[in-house]
Amino acid sequence: MIKLSDIHLTLKSDAGPVNILRGIDLTVQQGETVGIVGPSGSGKSTLMSIMAGLELPTSGSVEIVGQKFENLDEDALARFRRANIGIVFQSFHLIPTMTALENVAIPLELAGEKDAFSAAADRLEAVGLADRATHYPAQLSGGEQQRVALARAMSTTPRILLADEPTGNLDGKTGEIIIDLMFRLHEKEGTTMVLITHDDALARKCTHQVRLEDGRVVSRETSQEEVLAGE
Repeated sequence: MIKLSDIHLTLKSDAGPVNILRGIDLTVQQGETVGIVGPSGSGKSTLMSIMAGLELPTSGSVEIVGQKFENLDEDALARFRRANIGIVFQSFHLIPTMTALENVAIPLELAGEKDAFSAAADRLEAVGLADRATHYPAQLSGGEQQRVALARAMSTTPRILLADEPTGNLDGKTGEIIIDLMFRLHEKEGTTMVLITHDDALARKCTHQVRLEDGRVVSRETSQEEVLAGE
């Protein structure tokens, strides 16, 4: 489902080149959940951007759902992302002048869905916000905004869900609710899920845990439940 081969990303600066990613190799199979952890500055969010096609590596190969990104221009990447990848950001990225329902309907309308608002209403109901459909982001709590963002990310039934610190702006209890919701949707729909997090406990909820340090993968572990299931 996700295959990254020898991914390097080097950025220019006044002080010289800055190596953000230094030869990342990573494979994620269909239906897996992967928690990517590591200290600040280790390259976690950059790696997610590369998986999503929001940023291109300096060198190496990105292959998502059998499609190599180096063969796509920006417009083709946007179309591919819309059809295959849902993204949840730490800061929600909701459009403040649109209601919860309108925010969730955006990707459906872009995809040409005829019943975009009906499908969006179903997604809001799935995250427990049917009664907040006409509310604007400023009228919602942080947890509610993140649930709207999750509903939007899942609105087109993507094959892959990428989440960058999805609980970073939430209190502990609200964060647990969001994570439980994400895993329930994953189990229901079989979505491949990659979580970028600083929380080791959250990463251990995933089938696999990958640790980055200084732009490199330093370890990859499989959860004990997965080990026992394979025996």
